[in-house]
Amino acid sequence: MLNIHNLSVSFQGDYLFEKITFQLTPGDRVGLVGKNGAGKSTLLRIIANEQEYDTGSIATDKEVSIGFLKQDIDFTKGQTVLEESYEAFTEIKKLEKTLERINTQLAERTDYESDAYHQLMVDLNEVQHQYEIHGGYNYQGETERILQGLGFQREDFNKLTETFSGGWRMRIELAKLLLQNNDILLLDEPTNHLDIESILWLEDFLKNYPGVVVVVSHDKMFLDNVTNRTIEISLGKIYDYNKPYSKYLVQRAELREQQLASQKNQQKQIEQTEKLIEKFRAKASKATMAQSLIKKLDKIDRIEVDEDDNSVMSLHFPVSVTPGKVVIEASHITKDYGEKKVLKNIDLLVERDSKIAFVGQNGQGKSTLAKIIVGEIEHGGKMKLGHNVQIAYFAQNQAEYLDGSKTVLDTMIDAANEKNRAKVRDILGSFLFRGDEVDKYVRVLSGGERNRLALAKLLLQPFNVLVMDEPTNHLDIKSKNVLKDSLRKFQGTLILVSHDRDFLQGLSNKVYEFKDHKIKEYLGDIDYFLEQRNIQNLREAEKRTVMASESKKGDTSGKQSYENQKKLKSLSNKLSKIEANINKLEREIKAIDVELAVNYDATIAKPNFFDAYQAKKDKLSQLMTEWEAITLQLETISV
Repeated sequence: MLNIHNLSVSFQGDYLFEKITFQLTPGDRVGLVGKNGAGKSTLLRIIANEQEYDTGSIATDKEVSIGFLKQDIDFTKGQTVLEESYEAFTEIKKLEKTLERINTQLAERTDYESDAYHQLMVDLNEVQHQYEIHGGYNYQGETERILQGLGFQREDFNKLTETFSGGWRMRIELAKLLLQNNDILLLDEPTNHLDIESILWLEDFLKNYPGVVVVVSHDKMFLDNVTNRTIEISLGKIYDYNKPYSKYLVQRAELREQQLASQKNQQKQIEQTEKLIEKFRAKASKATMAQSLIKKLDKIDRIEVDEDDNSVMSLHFPVSVTPGKVVIEASHITKDYGEKKVLKNIDLLVERDSKIAFVGQNGQGKSTLAKIIVGEIEHGGKMKLGHNVQIAYFAQNQAEYLDGSKTVLDTMIDAANEKNRAKVRDILGSFLFRGDEVDKYVRVLSGGERNRLALAKLLLQPFNVLVMDEPTNHLDIKSKNVLKDSLRKFQGTLILVSHDRDFLQGLSNKVYEFKDHKIKEYLGDIDYFLEQRNIQNLREAEKRTVMASESKKGDTSGKQSYENQKKLKSLSNKLSKIEANINKLEREIKAIDVELAVNYDATIAKPNFFDAYQAKKDKLSQLMTEWEAITLQLETISV
């Protein structure tokens, strides 16, 4: 389907990758991994034909369609969620305009027996056929299904896209791509802005995707659940294995151990041969044998061991001053966004040196409470900070606050003060911004590099309380491990908002679960919380929260459940009969359209032809209205 051969890309004289070769074939679900800045997003842009490359070649089959979800996207203002999503169906929208034009002409014209009118009927039949082939009668329902799978509610469909956050706009873009049924689907960090239900839905969707999927992600669980192949970019080379990520790591480690052992044995043989050569050279009678050994040594194919890029950022969070025993005291905290209630009468007491995790489904108020604590948003109730408390806040979209027109160095210098300005280059070096890299503009940095810069900038301010909202977004797996180790050593007070169980393990001694506008305290670490909930991971925890919340909306009595089941069965049977009649009428109308196109004069000469023809169309319209009403009833009962 797609072949990449000897592809090379350089940046300011240094190669991101050099002479890499691989193929993508139907059924491949590839996890593209590597450190931040290794070239993953660059490679996706090249495959999507959005960026040029230095040398090599890319060949694809004819008419291969490629869909690309980028980390940064732009939206046209003034469109609703549905209107923006329908942009995925460019061909269908064109056909709809053509159908509208033809039907308008048919309604306005009265020259029923003219060649021009006959041609319009032929054109109508052809366009309707193309419309059906392209899924014109199904695309609206499919759009709603995918939008709901990605977390949108029906009441969101007619809201303008600009009223949603960047993360929700990213979901709309993802929905458009999933609706297009491209041959190759390129996804750059698709899970960063998804809640747990949407991640689970996307995993199921991608598992059954018929084309090629190439996904850049630092979510190990997502990679293991979705992919069947891993390509790692490291030090300008690629390592390609037909294994999901965790199995790939094991296999690559085993291969490297074998290479090291083989290289060690080979080196022993080489050293022994070199000793013999030196020994034989000293004797004239052995000179021929020495020359033979030298030739043999030259012909040896030296075993090379795959290099590992072990460079990682160095991170240490110093505590500024020691605060009082109570650092945060909140009482009756309430927050609404318009008619949407998020938090109601929340009480919270945080003591010095606490390590706290906020968990729960998106939209339950975790980030809202974090913003209230750091004084970013107004609220009801009282929020009081303790003596000597200095708070640092790492927002979920922290990297978006960086100025793209500034260089990395300028960003840090502008944020520094007289005391720490001299340390800026040292801090940047510890975050892997070295040499000429400090002169890069922020706008050209990868998502992970921007997060590293935001973390470096955080160190320029004094603090003893650290509030972090999804700090691992965009960070590669090694950087996540470094951040976790640094937070584990942090001697101040820590509040973490995260869905990542692996990251949270060992970081907290208290967990607050957000649910139904309230918080529930668990006096233990994340494993204790999971044990108490009798679940395996946070994903299942959040899924059960949603299911429990939804079940409360309806009557839970057995009698009501039984009545609903009977009603569902009755409606389902009625829907099946209507669908059968719709299919029958559509076939009959299509047959008449074909008959009109082939033998127009003979067809219209039949008695009451136009009345019967119009009656079928009217009946079809009536059935479609009934179908919509029953479908809506079914959805209401199901909810």
